[in-house]
Amino acid sequence: MVPIISVVGKSGAGKTTFLEKLVRELKRRGIRVAVIKHDTHGFDIDKPGKDTWRMAQAGSDAVVISSPFKMALIKTVDHDMTPDEIAVYLDGDVDIILTEGYKRGDKPKIEVSRSEVSHELLCSEEELVALVTDQQFNMAVPQFGLDDVAGVASLLERHILHR
Repeated sequence: MVPIISVVGKSGAGKTTFLEKLVRELKRRGIRVAVIKHDTHGFDIDKPGKDTWRMAQAGSDAVVISSPFKMALIKTVDHDMTPDEIAVYLDGDVDIILTEGYKRGDKPKIEVSRSEVSHELLCSEEELVALVTDQQFNMAVPQFGLDDVAGVASLLERHILHR
């Protein structure tokens, strides 16, 4: 099974910015990466009137759009899918799955914490594989600066991907 790591943090801490840099660094190292963005509010990627939207409106349980360069699956689900359930669709195509969100999930986590947002963490020491922060926490967890993407990528390579 593909390893899954959740990048979590309070709103405004810089999760998306850090994750974007981490994906670039892992790709630079030849690692195949997937990202799952968790949205508790629901979302819609279809544009009203477009063919895929029309097929979904007609009642299709799944709509796939494909081109020579990318593919998207839009599937009706009856519950908030876990990263493991989503990973089934990605197995064999990627080396690691990073999620943004799922802070209450059971996957190992990298927490992004910025002092101007909060001085408290969301996660316990046991949940964390790394902490990305501009402040010091008294924890036996590897801690990296907000811009130390290379350090986090190396940690993931050694301890998660075993390279």
